[in-house]
Amino acid sequence: MALSPTVSSSSTCTRLNTITSFPSLKPKTFVITQLIVFNSPPKPHSLRASADSAPKARFIARRKESLSVRQLQRPLLEYMSLPASQYSVLDAERIERVDDNTFRCYVYKLKFFAFEVCPVLLVRVEEQPNGCCINLLSCKLEGSPSVVAQNEKFDASMVNQISCGSNKTGSSVQQLTSDAAIEVVIEIPFAFRAVPVQVIESTGTQVLEQVLKLMLPRFMAQLVKDYQAWASGNRSRNPLGTGEI
Repeated sequence: MALSPTVSSSSTCTRLNTITSFPSLKPKTFVITQLIVFNSPPKPHSLRASADSAPKARFIARRKESLSVRQLQRPLLEYMSLPASQYSVLDAERIERVDDNTFRCYVYKLKFFAFEVCPVLLVRVEEQPNGCCINLLSCKLEGSPSVVAQNEKFDASMVNQISCGSNKTGSSVQQLTSDAAIEVVIEIPFAFRAVPVQVIESTGTQVLEQVLKLMLPRFMAQLVKDYQAWASGNRSRNPLGTGEI
């Protein structure tokens, strides 16, 4: 099975399971590696108090993708009901397993104004009857010293709800859906405070929307391929991704 983004606004989100530690590959598929989210760990009260007075910008993006999947020897619902401990890592170049339900995801570089940002996400997967919910636990930014300095100055949340229909009609085709949402709140760096907040928020939102537009379809396609391999009895559980977008 796999991972994907409703919104919760702090650095301690509830669940994704996107992903982390390339170790063992098992039946499900996590492609959270592609969702770009920014989340920072809780900060000391003194730092938070001073940050509260600084101007902030909020970015929010949401996208929903659905695919029609033809049922094979083993039903899609059974695949989607696998425990997280049996999930396969779809892209071992970018996803590591931390424990049965927690993953670390190394996201692609993002361009934001003059900066290149490389988010590293920690996500947790919560199993559900017809799929799973992936929640962002934390996010660390990697890049230049200026980028790394922002780790204490933003909060983010990401939720990706992945589900399939119950197939009560016995149809040979089922709908697979990923509904993802991301919210980021940043303290505007001093160098950008002359820029209108609306401009910063518009730019940040466009970046997140573009990320979801690129990543969700790729994630869904990889998930379907993993289901097909699992349903046909392929036990190799080899990751399908190569780290390339």
